[in-house]
Amino acid sequence: MQLRNIILFKKVRVVSVFVLLATGISCGSIFKKEEDREPLARVGKSYLYKDDVEALLKDNVSKEDSASFVTNYINNWATKQLLLSKSKINLPEEQLKEFNQLIENYKTDLYTRAYKEALVSQTEDTIVTDAQLSSFYEREKENFMLKEKLVKLRFIELSTQFLDKDQVASRLDRFNAKDQKFLDSIGIQFKNLNFNDSIWVKASRIVNEIPPLTFENEDRYLKKSQFFELQDSIGVYLAKVTDVLNTNDTAPLSFVKPSIKQILLNRRRLELIRKLETEIIDDAIKDKEFEVYVKD
Repeated sequence: MQLRNIILFKKVRVVSVFVLLATGISCGSIFKKEEDREPLARVGKSYLYKDDVEALLKDNVSKEDSASFVTNYINNWATKQLLLSKSKINLPEEQLKEFNQLIENYKTDLYTRAYKEALVSQTEDTIVTDAQLSSFYEREKENFMLKEKLVKLRFIELSTQFLDKDQVASRLDRFNAKDQKFLDSIGIQFKNLNFNDSIWVKASRIVNEIPPLTFENEDRYLKKSQFFELQDSIGVYLAKVTDVLNTNDTAPLSFVKPSIKQILLNRRRLELIRKLETEIIDDAIKDKEFEVYVKD
């Protein structure tokens, strides 16, 4: 009932917007007669007008480029109009009927989809609570199997000329409060860093960040409690892995929260659309706008 009231309340305003959109072109003919418009080209009874093309021209384009654009646009427009005209003459009648039906179906779908989206966007609740996320996760946990290894780690990239690499490596491995404060204080000297080891990261992303690390050798380094140091001609890469989840393990809630939220919002939206369609039919029957004639 609440959705129906909102729909009825919003209906006049939303419909009026679509009426204006649908009649925008015809309104132009009311305020500006066709004979007042400057034609650029004609194919049969169809005209291309100067103001149609002017709207497409950019202010910072030179006169030469504008002229070239207009010429190409006119030729493309004329080609389409001529092909359209020829197609209506030469294509089989059945095929023309089929195309016309497809056009009508597409137009109907376009307008109805836009109208439903407009109504839903005005009534949709986009808030998803942590309790709703957790509840869905617990119910559907078996459907959240990992397709890729996830890793938690701390990471620092140094230049190959960095002088005190051993101290940085030791502090990154131990990482108590004093170590963290020290590394933060000299972080500007690092080429790259990540001290937030509470976030799950895809192994593929880590491989992309650390060039010496590859899909062939990742199992050797990306192991729980593993500290590793790798080097190439570009830099030195220090990392401490704090946790690992492997392929086919259950994905953690923190990692799949965005996906769950989108699933819940999509389900909510579909339910709203179903209610909208049902109530539109009910209202039309009540107002005698919709009747079904059944023949024996």
